[in-house]
Amino acid sequence: MGQADQAAAAAQERGRQQLSPIPPTVNAERLHGRLAALSHCGRTAAGGVTRLAYSDADREARALVMDWMREAGLAPSVDFAGNIIGRRAGADASRGPLLFGSHVDSVPDGGNYDGPLGTLAAIETAAVIAEQGRALRHPIEVVVWSNEEGGLFGSRAVSGQLPVRELQNVSRSGKTVADGIASIGGDPARLDEIRRDTGAIAGYLELHIEQGAILEQSHTDIGVVEGIVGLREWNVTITGAANHGGTTPMDERRDALLSAARFIEMVNRVVRSVPGHQVGTVGRIEATPGAVNAIAGLVVCSLELRDLDTAKIDSLFARIRGEARRIGESDGTTFAFADLMTGAPAPSDPRMREAIAQSADALGLSWRAMPSGAGHDAQAMATLGPMGMIFVPSVGGISHSPREYSTPEAVVNGANVLLGALLAADRELP
Repeated sequence: MGQADQAAAAAQERGRQQLSPIPPTVNAERLHGRLAALSHCGRTAAGGVTRLAYSDADREARALVMDWMREAGLAPSVDFAGNIIGRRAGADASRGPLLFGSHVDSVPDGGNYDGPLGTLAAIETAAVIAEQGRALRHPIEVVVWSNEEGGLFGSRAVSGQLPVRELQNVSRSGKTVADGIASIGGDPARLDEIRRDTGAIAGYLELHIEQGAILEQSHTDIGVVEGIVGLREWNVTITGAANHGGTTPMDERRDALLSAARFIEMVNRVVRSVPGHQVGTVGRIEATPGAVNAIAGLVVCSLELRDLDTAKIDSLFARIRGEARRIGESDGTTFAFADLMTGAPAPSDPRMREAIAQSADALGLSWRAMPSGAGHDAQAMATLGPMGMIFVPSVGGISHSPREYSTPEAVVNGANVLLGALLAADRELP
């Protein structure tokens, strides 16, 4: 190549760089520091957290994130469902707000990334926008949803999907949901006042760890979520007859725990009998009276079914309930199913998927489209406006465990993609 050709090529490259400016990035040190600080709220001996919704540890974490919101130029407040909302005005007050965020509550002995990553990356995104003096067309709201792990209570209240009867459910902290909401500054009697109508928001974005191993195993930096599975949960009560374990003959027993064991095996068999990605879980069980030498007269367990197709969930439940009745007839026990929660499947918006993918491309990050098998607050927000979700790899696919971990590089990659996607959404969404 001659000097003239080299000069022309160099000029072309400079032109491309001018047309494709370097995308803005977050302050990695600040983001990592806040993740570390938040990990001390409810810290366990194993290095994880027990930060149950409405607990002292939850309140401590919420106070921290509200301070960080103020540092990021946001004006935080607590709505009647206990959600923390950090607001910043946009150039056009007539536009609906862009919402983004996650949660800070955890499961018992959970990890340090499920929820906190999305929450703190959202605050960091708002901080960068403020520090760079960027004027956005839309107002923005960084949201920390309340009691996500207990069943998306905060986001379902805002989207109008929270039945009043669920306010009497007992949360993992021991409080009813109603009492828990009141304990963090909400008012369960006024939830109707925070309900938003479809179209009231311009869009919603959420960054989250994958909680699976697809990204890690495929050596992919970013997951662009296509949709979130729907789920239904039930309390299953199995009633038999309590009796002495040493004096009651085997053929005269009405053992509720034996029926429960058969029920658990049956759920696994029924769910696996149908092609697809559906899953079914019995994750909690309690037997009464619970003594070594006593036949269980009562068992209460959980049942959860998940799939992208609501009709498939309903079909599986119908089969499970029918087979449970036959187990009860054989064992002399009865089964009763009480609805706990229903979450509809939620597809992401094509425009949000495109914004996320373009943000990853601009940063030189690899990405793939994928579904989410776990429920997220984005699921509730999808009923109000365009929704998008960003996944980053989970090492070993581990989540809800002290061993939950995403690398520092993955954390920053996800936050940078969130920043770019938010700016794109602000430009493109009406």
